[in-house]
Amino acid sequence: MEVKSVSRFLRVSPHKARLVADLVRGKGVDEALTILKFTPKKSARLVNKTLRSAIANAESTQMMDVDNLFVKTILVDEGPRLKRWRPRAMGRATRILKRTSHVTVVLAEM
Repeated sequence: MEVKSVSRFLRVSPHKARLVADLVRGKGVDEALTILKFTPKKSARLVNKTLRSAIANAESTQMMDVDNLFVKTILVDEGPRLKRWRPRAMGRATRILKRTSHVTVVLAEM
């Protein structure tokens, strides 16, 4: 039995979000929530929100026991990039890419 939650268009680079996702992959939900609570990164707050959504989905729709859940998979995919311009010397402009992420959390019972 599996349950999942997806957060899309998060304004954090996928590379930075993957660093946090690697910390909680394969852990129990209690341990994962504790790790995310004390990780001082912006993406930890966003992954925490997605994980809590997956836990709520497991409780309400699938009637699963929260104590037996663990993070089966956690994926961070790249979303669309916001393209901005910065003025540079001699009338030139350079592109700034503001990257977005899609975070998918899949929980399963032990």
